[in-house]
Amino acid sequence: MSGHSKWHNIQKTKGAADAKRAQAFTKIAREMVVAVKEGGSGDPRSNSKLAAVIAKAKAANMPNDNIKRTIDKALGSGNTENYEKITYEGYGPQGVAVIVEAMTDNRNRTAGEIRHYFDKYGGNMGTANCVSWSFDRKGVIVIDNEDEELDEDTVMMDALDAGAADFEAEDLVFNVYTGEDEIASVADALTAKGYTLLSAQVEMLPQNGYIKLSNEDDVKNMQKMLDMFEDNDDVQNVWHNWEDAE
Repeated sequence: MSGHSKWHNIQKTKGAADAKRAQAFTKIAREMVVAVKEGGSGDPRSNSKLAAVIAKAKAANMPNDNIKRTIDKALGSGNTENYEKITYEGYGPQGVAVIVEAMTDNRNRTAGEIRHYFDKYGGNMGTANCVSWSFDRKGVIVIDNEDEELDEDTVMMDALDAGAADFEAEDLVFNVYTGEDEIASVADALTAKGYTLLSAQVEMLPQNGYIKLSNEDDVKNMQKMLDMFEDNDDVQNVWHNWEDAE
C-alpha cells in the first residue's frame, strides 16, 4: 500500500467537516437511508452496508442519537425519499483519474452539474469504467497518532488481530486496510481498544499510486474541481489519483 498519500486528504476532510458539519452529517444520513433500504434491515448485524456507514458516521463524530433517528426514519412507512446511486468517471488536468460517487433524486440535474465541473476546470467526463478499472475498492481506517504516543508494532498487531488485511504507518496516522464487509467490525474493535479514528469508510484506491501535476495552473484547477464536487449536495465521495504536493 506504499504511496497511499492520505494525510493531506484527511486534514482537508477534517477541516471541511468542522466547517460544514451539518452538510457532512446530511450526506452520511442519506447514505444510511439508502443502505437501510438496499439491505432491507435497520440492524447492522445483518446489513453489512449499513454497518459500514455507521462506522463512517462514528468516525466523523456523528452523534448516536442522529444515527438512531436516521435509521428509524429510513424504516418508517412515511419515508418517501428516493435516491439512486450514480457513479461518474472522468479526467482532471493532465489526465488525473477522478471518480465521483453521487446519490440523487434527479439524475439529469446531477449529471449536468458534474459534467460542468469537469469541463470548467480543464477536465472531461468519461464513460462508465473509463478510470475505475485502475482502482481497488477497500475499507480504509485512519487512526490518529498526532501526539506520536502510539507504538507502531502494537497498533499493527491490534489491527491484524481485529481482522485487518494490511497496515501502513504514515506521518501522524496509521492506515488500516480491510475488505469492504470487514470495515465495521475492525473499526469497532479498534475503537474498543481506545484508538481515535479520523476516518473509517470504503474507498477507491488507485492501483498504481498517485501522480503529481507539473504546473501551478493545473494544480489550482484540480483543487477547484475537487472543491466544487465536494460542495455539491448530491456528491457523496470523490476519489482520484492526484497527489497534492502541499
